[in-house]
Amino acid sequence: MTNLTHRFDTPASTQNWQAINDGVMGGVSVSRMRFDTVGHAVFEGEVSLANNGGFASVRASQLRLGCADTVAYRLTVGGDGRTYKLNLRTDAGFDGVNYQAVFTPAPERWTQTVLPIASFEPSFRGRFVQGALPLRPEAVRQVGLMISDRQAGAFRLMVKSIEALDHQAG
Repeated sequence: MTNLTHRFDTPASTQNWQAINDGVMGGVSVSRMRFDTVGHAVFEGEVSLANNGGFASVRASQLRLGCADTVAYRLTVGGDGRTYKLNLRTDAGFDGVNYQAVFTPAPERWTQTVLPIASFEPSFRGRFVQGALPLRPEAVRQVGLMISDRQAGAFRLMVKSIEALDHQAG
């Protein structure tokens, strides 16, 4: 079943999110996705540039989010002034093409960010994939959040929801 909204309003909403950090390439950045008892998720950690590192991410596998009519994704988030990426994958594998859109939420307050489908760029291990097919929202199988702004230090992104918007809602 394809969902159009993933809300982070219960502890179960963050259970299937796993950290995938630059340790896969020798880095030492750390991150996690946790539930805040106030009623939202928190993607937090620390980015380190040591050992050629520089990114931290979390991903939920087998989270289908979108349909053929999806025109954009809307995030309800509270930021810390840093830039993040919404990552969408259309396969169930660990590695492969990742569609990414960049957003910078306002610090210390809740905002809604809309990312049109056209803003998602295909990437493989941080590099643009020339000739890749455009994102097909109905095929999304994995959803993730990433910070890769090449700035060392702590980060904290609060997340209430990620929604796939169709023609009527968009």
